[in-house]
Amino acid sequence: MNYKMIFYIMGQILKVVALCMLLPILVGFIYHEHHVLISFAIPMLITLVIAFAVTIKKPKNNAVFSMEGFVSVAASWITMSAIGALPFVISGEIPNYFDALFETVSGFTTTGATIMGDVESMSRSCLFWRAFTHWLGGMGVLMFVLAIMSSNDSRTMHMMRAECAGPNVGRLVSKSNMTARILYIIYISLTLLETGFLLLGGVPLYDAIIHSCSSAGTGGFSIWNNSIAHYNSLYVEMVIAVFIILFGVNFNLYYYIFIKKYALAYKNEEVRTYFCIIIAATAIITVNILHTCDNVGEALRHSFFMVASTITSAGFSNTDTGQWPVFSQALLLVLMFIGSCAGSTGGGMKVSRIMIIVKTGIRELKYIVSPRAVATVKMDGKPVENDVVRGASNYLILFIMLMAVSILLVCLDKFSIEESASAVITCMNNIGFGVGRFSPSGNLGGLNSFSKVVLCFDMLLGRLEIYPLIMLFAARKSA
Repeated sequence: MNYKMIFYIMGQILKVVALCMLLPILVGFIYHEHHVLISFAIPMLITLVIAFAVTIKKPKNNAVFSMEGFVSVAASWITMSAIGALPFVISGEIPNYFDALFETVSGFTTTGATIMGDVESMSRSCLFWRAFTHWLGGMGVLMFVLAIMSSNDSRTMHMMRAECAGPNVGRLVSKSNMTARILYIIYISLTLLETGFLLLGGVPLYDAIIHSCSSAGTGGFSIWNNSIAHYNSLYVEMVIAVFIILFGVNFNLYYYIFIKKYALAYKNEEVRTYFCIIIAATAIITVNILHTCDNVGEALRHSFFMVASTITSAGFSNTDTGQWPVFSQALLLVLMFIGSCAGSTGGGMKVSRIMIIVKTGIRELKYIVSPRAVATVKMDGKPVENDVVRGASNYLILFIMLMAVSILLVCLDKFSIEESASAVITCMNNIGFGVGRFSPSGNLGGLNSFSKVVLCFDMLLGRLEIYPLIMLFAARKSA
């Protein structure tokens, strides 16, 4: 294990996190919130000192293999979450460190679950940092580091594989660092585009930036207690719904469209399935909740927005789904598991992984009926490698096992089995809201510190897709 290189990579990531704290400091100056400036200045300086100390000399042995890549990513996410929580504690806006850690992990992992009962009482600086963690975590801080580093291509691919979501990771171009740059250009462009559309709808600049950052990371943190419902604007809701759906699409497709390879974009089976699921779920829920709404238009408005928010793991809300029929709430839970496309900022199992698992099941049924038949699992008309098929099945097994253990641990708290399961499901799938008291109108503040730590671990498991954290603990054990 190349520990020196692991610490070097972590140091580069911490530099980015520290420098990003300049942004909430700038917000504090703009809105004359001088009392919170020191809350960001202290962690920023401490982080920079640590970062420069471990990166002042580049290791001679800069080899990074799969183990080092996974450990670097997992350790970096835990460290930046621990540091990112400090401004909330120092400012006194979230005085309990476990609460601040939960809020920060929820931000970086783009989960959007909150312990805050009144977010409107927070300073604009802290609200900005809270939402900006979504933007940083959406594409990944490590991806940003790779985009600006001139790196050995063989080692950057191991790190990209550890941080990128989905059953398989590939390059858009021959160089991994160029791939990271292309992805970030697309990411920034979509964020700015959404900000522009929100401004056209009369949303104030600060609000537009906050909600664009949350949308980009498909996180869901808002500056209002009632989330997007605060604006009571069909235009604002549709802009956000459309953009979170776009952020839930595999970013490779945008590159193919940009270079005018439209055939490659159109033949993507995962994206077609993703849009079909959104359309079908919206139609079904619209019919199911029609009797609770004034008209068809209102039912369609609420169902489309909440389907988009759930399947992309954005976690925004324009209505209280706790008042919906049980069938619609159950369908939203199914969408939580499915998630968005691989290679997007969304959470969940990923549509491509679900498709592979379903097609594998169909193949096995065909084999049982006709043992001599030769059936292969195909995506986009091409056979899927056996390693990818096996990986998808193994991931599902690990996901269910870890989810079951987490539910048992959270059940030690005072909540019902349904609410405990809902909290775990929403955190592991990086959604942000569940059912019962954890519905969009509630929060997770009533959980004890132990449960919050368990859910923090679940959020990291969901965002990093299990293996990096397992590798981290395996490395510590072998050490």
